[in-house]
Amino acid sequence: MSTGIVENGEEKVKINKMPNGVNEVYLNGPNQVIPADDYISCVPGGYVKLRIEPRGVASEPPISVPGLLSRTTARYPDNTALVSKKNGQWQKITYKQYQERVRTIAKGFLKLGLERYHSVGILGFNSEQWYISDLAAIHAGGYAAGIYTTNSPEACYHCLETSRANICTVQDKKQLDKILSVRNRLKHLKAIVQWEGPVDTSIPGVYSWEQVMEMGAKEQDTQLNNILRGMAVNECCTLVYTSGTVGPPKAVMLSHDNLTWDAFSITERVGDLTPTVDSLVSFLPLSHVAAQVVDIYTTLTNAIPVYFAQPDALKGTLVETLKEVRPTRFLAVPRVWEKMYEKIMAVGASSGSLKRCIAMWAKEKSSKHHEARMNGYDGMGCGYRMARSLIFSKIRDQLGLDRCETFVTAAAPLSPDIKKFFLSLDIPIVDAFGMSETAGAHTLSIYPKFRLDSSGEVLEGTETKFGGSVSPNGPGEIMMRGRHVLMGYLNDEEKTRGTIDEDGWVHSGDIGRVDSNGLLYITGRIKELLITAGGENIAPVLIEQTIQAQLPHVGYAVLIGDRRKFLAVLLTLKAKIDSETGDPLDELETETRKWVENLGSNAKTISQIVKTKDPAVHKAIEEGIARANKHAISNAQKVQKFAILPSDFSMNTGELGPTLKIKRNVVYEKYKDTIEEFYKE
Repeated sequence: MSTGIVENGEEKVKINKMPNGVNEVYLNGPNQVIPADDYISCVPGGYVKLRIEPRGVASEPPISVPGLLSRTTARYPDNTALVSKKNGQWQKITYKQYQERVRTIAKGFLKLGLERYHSVGILGFNSEQWYISDLAAIHAGGYAAGIYTTNSPEACYHCLETSRANICTVQDKKQLDKILSVRNRLKHLKAIVQWEGPVDTSIPGVYSWEQVMEMGAKEQDTQLNNILRGMAVNECCTLVYTSGTVGPPKAVMLSHDNLTWDAFSITERVGDLTPTVDSLVSFLPLSHVAAQVVDIYTTLTNAIPVYFAQPDALKGTLVETLKEVRPTRFLAVPRVWEKMYEKIMAVGASSGSLKRCIAMWAKEKSSKHHEARMNGYDGMGCGYRMARSLIFSKIRDQLGLDRCETFVTAAAPLSPDIKKFFLSLDIPIVDAFGMSETAGAHTLSIYPKFRLDSSGEVLEGTETKFGGSVSPNGPGEIMMRGRHVLMGYLNDEEKTRGTIDEDGWVHSGDIGRVDSNGLLYITGRIKELLITAGGENIAPVLIEQTIQAQLPHVGYAVLIGDRRKFLAVLLTLKAKIDSETGDPLDELETETRKWVENLGSNAKTISQIVKTKDPAVHKAIEEGIARANKHAISNAQKVQKFAILPSDFSMNTGELGPTLKIKRNVVYEKYKDTIEEFYKE
């Protein structure tokens, strides 16, 4: 591909001459690389070297975020880009409209005082305005910095202050009030923009989305275009805050190339993404890197329409949105898959014996078919075809996944038993693994090249090795290198150098190995390893998953035993959820209550079970743990004691992070007295 520069009035227009002779004009698409001496930079306005290889996926020419939007808009100006539901109706905007709105809001941000290398904080549920805020911040020369909607005011303050935010866009009054409560301490904040609901613009510095659109529409393009001309693909454009499970969240600096190349690499792995065929529902928090690289950048790379779920998607409305949209690709965190599993199991339990027999037959056919496919055989027997037509198509219809071709789980481990269950329903869930520090994905499996206990196939163009291992295939600490690796942690060189070594390898803190097919297996996390008093290293996740498989009405299991004589486990029972707050209630979840009744107990709440140490429930749990212990590889890995906690876990109560991963340190501190009881003589 050759590149030339031509004049177009006031603007310079970069023309990429494609091999087929078609000229693609990228208006204001800056794709320059500024020379740099290091692969690491922790300072605002810094540049890094890029690991561009001579051939393969990593040889793809770098492109900036504005360049990517311009390229897609030039190719597909009238294709649907973003789709939002308003007043019960889906409303679409095209890629041409998308780019126009991004540029307009970018000019509005500049008018409000956004400075180069300062951030725009974005606080709200997935929406057209979230996407536009993100890309507009980048176009205007700032950093996009997503903030979790569940963050406290103090957590919002940390993100905004450390990123030197000039502007914060918020969804509604609830989020606005958080920012207003800490505003006086935010040294750099100049404006707050609210995009939904009535806006009290009498508050100094508070603007409605419409006001900023009007403001930007009145501005000339000169300042914006000058910023775009000076932009480089190897400078930071986005800050992603880590979950903060250990210490304050760190600001991961991601360059244009980090994001656009990782999206390209994902595209190369998935293949056959078609603008007029494919679609995606956006519902996972966009402040998380996985949602950003998939929902924003992979869709932008391929001109795929994005439909926004409702804000209460994770409280129960997601399936209704899926049934309306019928997406072709679906990425979810383990808890979403677990909730689907629970609902399917509940429906199955209420079915008659004949239906259950038919379902068992169908699941057996599906399992054998997919096992054959994973082992390189066709496996398309008449029984499987019949089961797919009569049974599985109906299940997919009910989930809104009848058109879906790719089912992905990411952000935390999903139990192999849950994967096996869905596989038996003709829904092969594949894994993606990565970190904020790798711009999202480092692995991604595509069916049928996957295994139930694998964490995905390593993406082409990336490198993997295992620290502390004598074998190149591990086991050892998973270390990663490539164009997706972060620039650094903002203004924190010490932590940056502690994560990225002098050869450019990111140390993940996960322990794993890779097989001959390039499939990665994660066996534990260094910081989560329990070292017993006897000196045995124990990875807790596998044991926790085994207990949950034996006791499906247990919500969460947290293994205890670091520097202790034996293992114990903290358990929660599945509870009903407050539909407004998302907090767990005391009342047992419907299927859990049925299970308790079948055990012979009259308890209807968790507190009744805990206060009375309900004999029937305790006996059932003891038996379940005994079954799980049969899978233990040594006596030291057998669980000897347990306790039922007084409440299920949630984000609001602090035990779960934004991607619904357990915050172990929070649990340890919250229930330290219960833990000590295990080990009293």
